[in-house]
Amino acid sequence: MYLNAIFGLGLLLAANIGFAADPYPSKPVTLVSTFAAGSSIDIIARIVAKPMSESMGQQVVVDDKPGAGGDIATNFVAKAAKDGYTLGMASVGPLIVNPLLRKKMPYDAAQDLAPISLIGRGPNAILINPSLPVKTLAELISYIKAHPGKVSYASAGVGTSGHLAGELFKYLSKTDILHVPYKGNSEAVTDVIGGRVQVLFSGLPPVLPMVEAGKLRAIAMADSTRSPLMPAVPTVSEAGLPGAESGAWYGMVAPAGTPSEVLERVHKELGRALERPDVRQQLSKIGVDTAFIPQAEFASMLKSETVKLQQLFKAANIQPE
Repeated sequence: MYLNAIFGLGLLLAANIGFAADPYPSKPVTLVSTFAAGSSIDIIARIVAKPMSESMGQQVVVDDKPGAGGDIATNFVAKAAKDGYTLGMASVGPLIVNPLLRKKMPYDAAQDLAPISLIGRGPNAILINPSLPVKTLAELISYIKAHPGKVSYASAGVGTSGHLAGELFKYLSKTDILHVPYKGNSEAVTDVIGGRVQVLFSGLPPVLPMVEAGKLRAIAMADSTRSPLMPAVPTVSEAGLPGAESGAWYGMVAPAGTPSEVLERVHKELGRALERPDVRQQLSKIGVDTAFIPQAEFASMLKSETVKLQQLFKAANIQPE
């Protein structure tokens, strides 16, 4: 019996030593981006992945899985192994809007995903093709009303913050403007520049170079304050459409059921990355303010955002499809 006890103790020690020798992460981590290369989500994912790789001692690899308004990537994360080696970028579309607007979803955002933290926030801009004969938001509204059903707006996809901004604009301005969703900002920007679509609602990261090059004209910021990156562009309130504020937010999630100690480690490493001055500067240059918060606070934010958008959709009579 004594020998059995010694043998059992030896197995326990061996197991503990083995566990201690293989801490998380012991191999590369995949960070899944919900939209294509060049999108806000992809750009932000790559900004945070580099410092996280350095501090975690393992490569954090960004993997773009665009499509279905972020549902393809989010479903991939939701169904991934619950070991911390697959993480996902999060935004309002796949976590809140799509579940509200679609009768069938491949995942349950509230049950299948574990919130890690908010990463940052940024405003949406209302942009037009420079050939459109308007220069202000009021002129755009008048132009759309004078050409009912003839003006369309692009977004990075159904359920994205750009789509929300467009629908809020449509509701408040009482205009007849058609939504043209894309798989990501790159395609949306390309078609607006090419004149196939006239208006674009987008976060700043993918469009700043195009505004600076004169290929897109920003006529209003869907925010309560002007952006320091485009200080001459008025807010929607200043431009005559108060209530049309609709910023974008960006966060990180993991599959639900991922061990709490792993989630805490990822949360810690993300926070460490967002504290770095160079990371803050990179995010600031693309119009994103860092907004690192506790896991519980991020979970609470998702619930309150869901309630707020439910009320908006009801008021605007936006029905699930």
